[in-house]
Amino acid sequence: SMSSSPPSPSPARWFKALRTRLGEPCLKTYPLECVDLLRRARVAFQAGRTVKENFRLAQLEAMVRMLEEHECDFVDALGRDLHKPRFETVVSELMLVKNEALHAINNLKKWMQPQHVERNLSTTLDECLVLSEPLGVVFIMGTWCSPVQMCLVPLVGAIAANCAIISPSECTAHASELLHRLIPFYLDNECFHVILAGTNDLPEVVELKFDHVLFTNRGEGSRIAQAAARTLTPVTLILGGKNPCYVDKHCDIATTAQRVAWARFHNAGQSLVAPDYILCHADVKERLVQALKCCLMQFYGSDPRESRSLGRMVNLEIFNRARDMLWRSGKVAVGGQVIEAEKYIPTILTEVAESDPIMQQDVFGPILPVLTVNNVDEAIAFINKQEKPLCVYAYSSNSKVISRLMSETSSGSFCSNDSVLQSLMVALPFGGVASGTGSYHGRYSFDTFSHRKSCLLRGTRFDCVTYLRYPPYEDRNLSLMTWASSLSQKSQGWCQIL
Repeated sequence: SMSSSPPSPSPARWFKALRTRLGEPCLKTYPLECVDLLRRARVAFQAGRTVKENFRLAQLEAMVRMLEEHECDFVDALGRDLHKPRFETVVSELMLVKNEALHAINNLKKWMQPQHVERNLSTTLDECLVLSEPLGVVFIMGTWCSPVQMCLVPLVGAIAANCAIISPSECTAHASELLHRLIPFYLDNECFHVILAGTNDLPEVVELKFDHVLFTNRGEGSRIAQAAARTLTPVTLILGGKNPCYVDKHCDIATTAQRVAWARFHNAGQSLVAPDYILCHADVKERLVQALKCCLMQFYGSDPRESRSLGRMVNLEIFNRARDMLWRSGKVAVGGQVIEAEKYIPTILTEVAESDPIMQQDVFGPILPVLTVNNVDEAIAFINKQEKPLCVYAYSSNSKVISRLMSETSSGSFCSNDSVLQSLMVALPFGGVASGTGSYHGRYSFDTFSHRKSCLLRGTRFDCVTYLRYPPYEDRNLSLMTWASSLSQKSQGWCQIL
């Protein structure tokens, strides 16, 4: 059989070797192996291995155990990949996934129950249900911004219903390696697999035909979507985009600066949900920039390079892109020191023009451009001129301003007087409008990976109105049906007909 022959490194050496800590090339997943893992997961799914609630609960509990027992390993791996401080790893990667898993454990029974649909006249004696049916084998591709969270939060939703293959990002080799090593020890070996693949090879994997594909990453989104379309595979794409942050003249500048600075410089700005640029009311610009400067001092000290709380960018390619944009945009107000060897670049820019390079593409780095507007209308017009972002942020103590921004702009999510938190809530769906399709988190993940099957359960005892449907067609029957239908629309007169 194919799976027993040695994996062949063609076509064109599909998966590049990733490097482990000691520098020797590590495991790579060859195409044949991929085909084999998918086949194994299919067989397990078709055998009904994942159907039982207690199987799913056991997997979710195992995931929580994995995060608890290997906290140090995750901290270490993300420290190597992203220079990520322990605090950030524990809070924004591990705790987040753990909460998601515990939420699923507590609610799984409820999610799995059939939902009853309101009855109407023609179905008074029948039962109408919507059943959540697992889709099958799903493919989850993570991203390097939050390598653990972006793989495991969707995986929680998949475990709640399906088999899954996950592909962590090749950019964060240590974290990917760790997931590849740990998951087989904790999760079912037939239903859940980790593959290590290069970004360029993902479209070919997608073409192997899964039942659903979930992907979080800007650059490759359209290639993945095209590959999925070729096999008519449904997709959930979370792609990011430039998230605007409006700062009104009526707002608490100190708190605003703190919350914006935290959101932008957290994980060295490598986030799909961080504010990408500030649209600041001209009257408060000077005060805001000054306050942001003070915050960076508070957070990272007088020399942020020495700070143990500031991450670094993931690789030189992304660092160089950010540096090139930085040098051709606006004027440095804070920071501006660029050290290639350390992938270090935290900066606040002012006097940025809409046409500057930094406003033309996503900034995955600790750079915050500040633009000015003269009023709320200008801010709303500016936001609506761009592509619909994943998030819109608005800071104001005036609730009218907040509700205008919320209702007059369109985005995946909206948050007032804070940043990022809306994307972490288990109870809120996380997804975009133009920046992708579909969403996940909590119940929404479960629904993303389930098919909602409509079921009508009838008896054969007797037909009330429905016997009028049979030929030969009579005008009398038609007018009776029309009458019955109009009655049921007014939702009264049940008894007369029965």
